[in-house]
Amino acid sequence: MPWIVGVSGASGTPYAAAVLRALLEAGEAVDLVVSRASRLTLLDETGISFRDAHWQDDLREWLARGADGKPGTFEADVSGVRYWSAGDLAAGPSSGSYPVKGMLIVPASTACVAGVALGLSKDLLQRAASVTLKERRTLVVAVRETPLNGQTLRHLVALDDAGATVVPASPAFYAGATHIQDLVDFVAGRVLDAAGVEHGLYRRWKGELGGGTAGE
Repeated sequence: MPWIVGVSGASGTPYAAAVLRALLEAGEAVDLVVSRASRLTLLDETGISFRDAHWQDDLREWLARGADGKPGTFEADVSGVRYWSAGDLAAGPSSGSYPVKGMLIVPASTACVAGVALGLSKDLLQRAASVTLKERRTLVVAVRETPLNGQTLRHLVALDDAGATVVPASPAFYAGATHIQDLVDFVAGRVLDAAGVEHGLYRRWKGELGGGTAGE
């Protein structure tokens, strides 16, 4: 069964790329939903136009880029990905009878958070998230915004009450980050931790001070 990965319009497309690469490297199947707003963010942050008719080429180019935007940093086999258009409300993930392990929304904008918390289904991303909650499957929401106002905080509490796991895109530094990719990979790793997917994206805390010093 696949994991649904939803990419909303928040800044942070490198987070989504890191999660997707790690899922594929772990041998997981992926059902990908890219919102219309996220295409604009992806174009702005990477220069890549994500097109329905050429999604495999565009996805391959996206996943090959590092967090610094440098092309050719990674190699990605996208054969394990099935793509669904965000406007396709008749897609497999729109139904609870469609078997999946759960859903990861990376990054999650405040608009996406509000839509899911309120049970809206304006596009496939929101519909798939609502289905994930009603079927009591794993839903991880990697919210990327600062500061957070009271309304968004209430929406996040509502998601937590509904069974979702909220993972703020908040990098840590104890793992010895020396590059922007390290910070991105930490957040992606925490998203995968919440989903129970094994990975090697960051150095874990072992209870020893100084363990994250560069060069160790």
